[in-house]
Amino acid sequence: MSGRGRLALCAYAATLMAAGAMLPLVEPASWMLHAAFLLAIVSGVGALARRVPLARPLTVAVQALVLLLLLTVVFASGQAILGLLPGPDAFQQFGQLLSAGGEDVGRYAIPAPATDGIRLMVIGGVLVIGLAVDALAVTFRSAAPAGLPLLALYSVAAGLSGGGASWLWFLLAATGYLVLLLAEGRDRLSQWGRVFGGAAPGQAPTTGRYIPPSGGNPLAPVRTGRRIGALALGVALVVPAALPALNGGLLDSAGNGEGPGPGGTISAVNPLVSLQDSLNQPEDREVIRYRTNTTDTKDLYLRIVALDQFDGTAWKTSQRDIKDVPDRLPQPPGLSPSVPVTEIKTNVSAAGSYKQSWLPLPYPATKVAIKGRWRFEPEGRTLVGDRGQDTRSAQYSVTSFMVKPTAEQLASAPRAPAKLLSEYTKVPSGLPADVKATAKQVTKGATNDYERAVKLQDWFAVTGGFRYDTHVESGTGASAITRFLKKKEGFCIHFSFSMAAMARTLGIPARVAVGFTPGSPLSDGSMSVGLQEAHAWPELYFEGVGWTRFEPTPSRGTPPDYTRPESPSGGPSSPAQPEGSASAEPSTAPSTADNCPPQARRLGDCGAAAPRDVAPPTDPGTPAGTWVSVGLAVLALVLVPLLPMLWRMRTRARRLRSGAGAHTGAADPALSMEETADGRTAFEERALAEESARTLATWQEISDLAWDHGILPDESQTPRKAAARIVRLGKLEDESADAVHRVARAVEQVLYAPEPRPVSGLADDALTIRAGLRAAVSRGTRLRALLAPRSSVRVLWVASARWTALTDRWGDRRRALLERWSGILRRPSRQRG
Repeated sequence: MSGRGRLALCAYAATLMAAGAMLPLVEPASWMLHAAFLLAIVSGVGALARRVPLARPLTVAVQALVLLLLLTVVFASGQAILGLLPGPDAFQQFGQLLSAGGEDVGRYAIPAPATDGIRLMVIGGVLVIGLAVDALAVTFRSAAPAGLPLLALYSVAAGLSGGGASWLWFLLAATGYLVLLLAEGRDRLSQWGRVFGGAAPGQAPTTGRYIPPSGGNPLAPVRTGRRIGALALGVALVVPAALPALNGGLLDSAGNGEGPGPGGTISAVNPLVSLQDSLNQPEDREVIRYRTNTTDTKDLYLRIVALDQFDGTAWKTSQRDIKDVPDRLPQPPGLSPSVPVTEIKTNVSAAGSYKQSWLPLPYPATKVAIKGRWRFEPEGRTLVGDRGQDTRSAQYSVTSFMVKPTAEQLASAPRAPAKLLSEYTKVPSGLPADVKATAKQVTKGATNDYERAVKLQDWFAVTGGFRYDTHVESGTGASAITRFLKKKEGFCIHFSFSMAAMARTLGIPARVAVGFTPGSPLSDGSMSVGLQEAHAWPELYFEGVGWTRFEPTPSRGTPPDYTRPESPSGGPSSPAQPEGSASAEPSTAPSTADNCPPQARRLGDCGAAAPRDVAPPTDPGTPAGTWVSVGLAVLALVLVPLLPMLWRMRTRARRLRSGAGAHTGAADPALSMEETADGRTAFEERALAEESARTLATWQEISDLAWDHGILPDESQTPRKAAARIVRLGKLEDESADAVHRVARAVEQVLYAPEPRPVSGLADDALTIRAGLRAAVSRGTRLRALLAPRSSVRVLWVASARWTALTDRWGDRRRALLERWSGILRRPSRQRG
């Protein structure tokens, strides 16, 4: 394979290695195989164009044209001319797919599904980056700038994952770039022909003359490549950390971030981006089924998350600390023992098609039994999946309170704590004045916050003339609230956001909860919740009661009893005996209405399975496999940094062992009798070659020792001048200096003398020189020479040389095989007449 061919292969591999950082963002990962196949075609076209050869700009243009044709065939063949050539309709299809992909990026959490729009974005991005890398590194023969598109590809992936991209992806991308630099350096060096250099380890002349090996001095190009690589890798580490935080959807996966605080932090995915789509689904597909031991389910809303921050453009969640799920959740904030509560148990089963990072729970939950990687956010009392955990096919059990305050308790509630008031009554400075004016007008005559809240709810739901419509624009900012108050049409988002904002202008702490209404009962006693039960409602805070649900949306949900006239009062119920005629325990038998076809069940479209009892997850202790994995990881962390030192120690021992003494093997009588042209027997010739090899190995070790201690080798000098240079730069004196000169004279004997004289004690001289070099440098230099010896770069050179030799041998065999078969095919056949 030619040098440019190897460079093209390295450019292709480097692009795919950098693209690996995007694998955790989209699932399934089959898009990567498509991208690799298409990129191979683009790279192959470039290789063919360079062999023609075409002009460099024309080569890049041909590759870009092929790239466009490939994307057209894959993503817009139905709109293309003859299914291949892109026309106006094909470009329109590209625009629609990119627009849909942008919406999907904002809609889904990591990992996002591989929709057509997202596939076009990731596959097209990898192809464009691959074309740029191939053009820079191969066509224009400048590999160093090719690191910029590779850096961009990795940085985008790291930025989208919130800076949490695995270090393995970084190492993979960095390795690809460094291999690309090394391949370009070898390709450039190969164009300079044969340059004087030292003998390879273990190589010795069979005569008194020294034959310089092929290859040149690689030190300067390697140093330049290392500096460029180190700079690029440093930028790659800094750029993702400096990227601005991106919120929402795929740009901010819930539960994966680490931050200050004992349990990490979370910046939540906004679930409102898909709420309107759920309400407008033509089929109300079941997503949750549950069974509870209370018959009063009208208030059993399943809450996903609370949106507590309103910045004038949208309602969203604040960044909160998360921690492990406790055995029993903390007492609900603000709830007084004098308020009636009923403790109930609910067993929940989520459908295989329902994917959400937040766990739907009744509010306020007091205990949750679920398996998997879930974390607890105390402020919102929510559970969020960690490291990709989601609700698909989840089975869990929840113990919760049904809080039943009376109207008198709410009306007499004392003022909320100052800290809570400050946070939950905050409104943006840009909120239009008519919002607060309307709130005051609607609540005119109210004497307390409870009466104000009820008046706001009734105005939206009954007396205000509002109309429920899920097809209106789903804005959530201040301007959307003003538009909603004027047009008086919208759906739950508009009603809940507007009431929460108006309550805040009146000094009532408020936030917005998102989740599901209680659903519909089934014949087996369980409850079914579909997509069209997705809902949003305001929660207002009353000291002594806590966060309290209100229902301003007409025709949706049920207004709480405490907001109706003549709200009943009652004492607290016993947690062991729920109100009404409760079922004894949730049944473990499947629902008789569960008649889903097998094909639909495999596709995950059957809804939720029948709820069953969920025992609290037991802790069997840390699995043995985990301990083995941790042990191997620790061993790797210890050994990998020590590999250069271990390789260097092994190399030193091998070289000095070979140079410790003369050959002591027994002579072969047959060899002893044979004489060469120089008058020496074959045995003497072999002994001379071995002695020369030992001398050169010792000299190589001394050169590497000097290199490890900061003296770069200069193999263009004679051994005598090189020795003087080592003595001068290494500040060697007395025995160490004499040892360097003694070994240099032995090397001159091997290289230039007609009959080299054997020299003993060279291994001891090498150890003396090492001690002298260590004594003349600082402790830091000694430590680096031990743990990170510079001469260990020879491993890369050896590996590269062996790879080149292997590819050359394979190329020779392939050519020979082709010539053989072509000869057979050209040979005329003999036919009998």
